[in-house]
Amino acid sequence: MPIYEYQCEACGHKMEALQKMADAPLTQCPSCEQPALKKLISAAAFKLKGSGWYETDFKNSNKKPASGGDKSNSDKAAS
Repeated sequence: MPIYEYQCEACGHKMEALQKMADAPLTQCPSCEQPALKKLISAAAFKLKGSGWYETDFKNSNKKPASGGDKSNSDKAAS
């Protein structure tokens, strides 16, 4: 489930809420109890783990990809 950020337009209170995507947006501020809560637009943050992603296999050109072959073996076969 995604985490949504909200801010109250009446008192400025900021909060996060864990909600399903199909859930209706929250409107009631828990701080001032006014119906002035608005959903903020924010960047999603996530981390891809495991091999096969740019971050783990291809970001550093000094490393060889996890699924790539060994160049020295292919050079020997071509000679």
